[in-house]
Amino acid sequence: MNKTERLMAIVLELQRHSTLRAQDLAAIFETSARTIYRDMQALSESGVPLLGSPGQGYSLMEGYFLPPITLTADEAVAMWIGTDFVGRYLSTKYQKDAVSARRKIQSILPESIHMQSSAVRESVLLMNGRNMEKIDDTTHLQQICEAVASRHQLTFRYNKPSRSADPDDSVRTVCPYGVVLTGSHWMLVAHCMRRQQIRHFRLSRMSELTMEADGFIWPEDFQLSRYRPEDDRKTLVKVQISEGIANRLREDGSFYLEQLEERDGEIIAILRVRRIDEIVHTVLGWGKGAVVLEPDELRIRLRQELQNMLNSY
Repeated sequence: MNKTERLMAIVLELQRHSTLRAQDLAAIFETSARTIYRDMQALSESGVPLLGSPGQGYSLMEGYFLPPITLTADEAVAMWIGTDFVGRYLSTKYQKDAVSARRKIQSILPESIHMQSSAVRESVLLMNGRNMEKIDDTTHLQQICEAVASRHQLTFRYNKPSRSADPDDSVRTVCPYGVVLTGSHWMLVAHCMRRQQIRHFRLSRMSELTMEADGFIWPEDFQLSRYRPEDDRKTLVKVQISEGIANRLREDGSFYLEQLEERDGEIIAILRVRRIDEIVHTVLGWGKGAVVLEPDELRIRLRQELQNMLNSY
C-alpha cells in the first residue's frame, strides 16, 4: 500500500486498540519502525491528535474517530467471507489487500455487531477447492450458520444415495459446529445425536431443515479452523490408466487419489476409498482407458454393473 493508504490504516488500527507501539505497527504493515515514526509525525502535522508515551506506544486522543460505515451483522459476515475467499484463491497482492480490508472492517464495527458477526463468521471454513463453477446449492447455509452462532440443534432429512428403505432412518438431529467448502461441496460438520460422534453432511442432500429450540454446549476442545477428520479410507484400489486419464487426474485431482506410479511404461493410479461402492461409477466413467488390477471385489462389481447395462439394451 502507498503512504496515504498506510496513514489511514494506522488511524484505523489505533481506533481498534487503545495503545500500539511503533514495533507493533511496523509488524502489521510490514515496514520498519523508522517508517512508522515518520508516519506518526505526518499524522500529527496533519491534525490527528496523537498521544505518545515512551515505552508504551501511541494512542488517539479520547473522543477522536473517523466517521464510521454502518454495517449490519449480515453485511459484515458477507464482507468477511468475501475477503477470506479473495485471500485464499487470488494472487499474493490481493491476499494482502484482503487482510487490509478485513482490518478496516473490524475497526469500524460496533462491539455488539462485531461479536454477532464474528460468531457467524467462525462457523464457515473455506478449503482449497476445484470446479467452483459447479459449487453446491447454498439454500441452507445461512440457517445453519445462525444455528452454529446461537448454539441450537438442527433437525433435517438427509437423502443419501444408499439410504435404507425406512424413511425414519434419514432424519437426523445434530449439534452443528460449522460448514466447510471443500472442492465444490458445502459440508456441515456436526455432532450426530444418533451416531454420538462428529459426522459430515453434504448440504445439497438436506431437506426439511429446522432449527430446534434445544440448545447445546460447545465442546471446549473443538475449533473448526483446526479440525481435521480422521481419514477412514482404508481400502486401496489399483487401476492401470491411460495417459489421458492420468493427465486429467494430475490437473483436476481426485479425493480418492493416493498417488500415480509409472511402471515399465504403464501408469498405475492408487486410490484410497472407504467402500468399493464409492469408486465404481468413477472407474466406469473412465471407460476402456482404465483396467482394475485389484481388489478382485471391485473387478467383480464392475462386471456385474456392465452386465446389468447390457441387459438394458
